Amino acid sequence: MVSVGVDSDALQRPKRFFGAVRNIEGGGSLTRRARFTWYRRREMAHPAPGRLIDVGGFRLHLNCSGRGSPAVVLDAALGGSSISWSLVQPQIAKLTRVCSYDRAGFGWSDAGPMPRTAGRIAAELRTLLDRGGVEPPFLLVGHSFGGLVMRVFARRHRPDVAGLVLVDPAHPEDWVRPAPKEQVRIDRGVSLCRHGAFAARLGIARFVAALAAAGALMPARGLARLVSRGGLSRQDEGILAPVWKLPPEARRPLRRFWTQPKFFEALGSQIGSICSSAAETLEAGEGGYGDLPLVTISSTDPGDYRLRQQEALARLSTRGRHVVASNSGHWIPLDQPQVVIDAVADLLR
Repeated sequence: MVSVGVDSDALQRPKRFFGAVRNIEGGGSLTRRARFTWYRRREMAHPAPGRLIDVGGFRLHLNCSGRGSPAVVLDAALGGSSISWSLVQPQIAKLTRVCSYDRAGFGWSDAGPMPRTAGRIAAELRTLLDRGGVEPPFLLVGHSFGGLVMRVFARRHRPDVAGLVLVDPAHPEDWVRPAPKEQVRIDRGVSLCRHGAFAARLGIARFVAALAAAGALMPARGLARLVSRGGLSRQDEGILAPVWKLPPEARRPLRRFWTQPKFFEALGSQIGSICSSAAETLEAGEGGYGDLPLVTISSTDPGDYRLRQQEALARLSTRGRHVVASNSGHWIPLDQPQVVIDAVADLLR
């Protein structure tokens, strides 16, 4: 299995991983023109598969396929992008219209305003769908951190939402008032992203990306643990994204994404703002989701605590149900994409 990014030791000791960077700053950094030329070549080699749409001074990438209604909208995990849905989207496109997108700073999208909270991201997503001509009703699918965004979106725009699928979602209860141990994880995650952005500006991130030849959907193993509140640390298969399962054409752009400062800056802001995102999500979930069709999907053997959380989340709707993926880690859209496809298909019936 291929690591999704920097080893978890880098999260524990970011200075050791990036310590040599400052020593070569004077002689090893790329000129602005060289970096610009390199990025432009990368963009030409891997053009956006969808459209870049202005949502208020910056552009977000929206990739839609298929026809029909309701439109399925996909939101990825913490450091993921539209590519994360490469095994899911083509199959859903056979059933109805389906759109994946890149949050600001990720994938083909521009950098966006800070802080990167779930509430801000949900507002940007609605603007993107409106300006992109994607008409409601929407069937929302959110994986991990994307689940926070979709829960906020569903509550704000309930009349326009036909259903909600939450794939091994992050739970706001874990983060609204983090214990000291969790706060340390947040601080370390932000620090790692700060070092990553610094390395990207110097061009060092190109080397790091080359080491992760398959490309990275998330940063370090420790960041995957971050959104799971340590739940993933008991399951190595849930920490590593099996990116080798993606088609080659989907893997190729990932290296470029990991060499840009905007990626680390956006990711660091999402991590640093996780408490605000959690509070927004809890507020959005007050009173439950009524009779909104809702499916929660858990990874295999998530542990009793996590399992109870997912079951309780499904009970927030009178039409909610809970599904356990039979052979999957945290990255269910890559490990068992059919489980996600089946959940969506069930809500479309």
